[in-house]
Amino acid sequence: MRLIPLMAMTALLAACARDAADTAPMRDAGAASPAAVESVHAAAAAESDTASASTLAYQRINETMHAGMGAGFTGDADVDFMRGMIPHHQGAIDMARVVLEHGTDPEVRALAQQVIAAQETEIAQMQRWLQDRGVPADATASDDDAHTHH
Repeated sequence: MRLIPLMAMTALLAACARDAADTAPMRDAGAASPAAVESVHAAAAAESDTASASTLAYQRINETMHAGMGAGFTGDADVDFMRGMIPHHQGAIDMARVVLEHGTDPEVRALAQQVIAAQETEIAQMQRWLQDRGVPADATASDDDAHTHH
């Protein structure tokens, strides 16, 4: 979400710096000047200071979801899929709840309600699958017994 505004700001800063471009040696097309990079970082920090409540909620959800998806790999593709998908689906539920709280489009709100219902059902199915095999759903990477279901 932030990539496009940051790219636009970088392009704007580059366009405004014509004097420097006239006197500076040719740079790699992908490289930005230190001043432009610093300005982009400052703009990103300012954006996060003024982010809407929904943006802040989505950012927290994303961090939580990705942390959960990376925890407790066992080497068993089936177990790791189920464990990773639970926080992934929970993230979808949490995002849907944000749009129900902050969104206004009736179509989006209806879809959010469908997402909640479907993802809750699938989470329950995944938790049962893991439970039937004696594997904890919320294991951490240090679980020594996570692979004992074989």
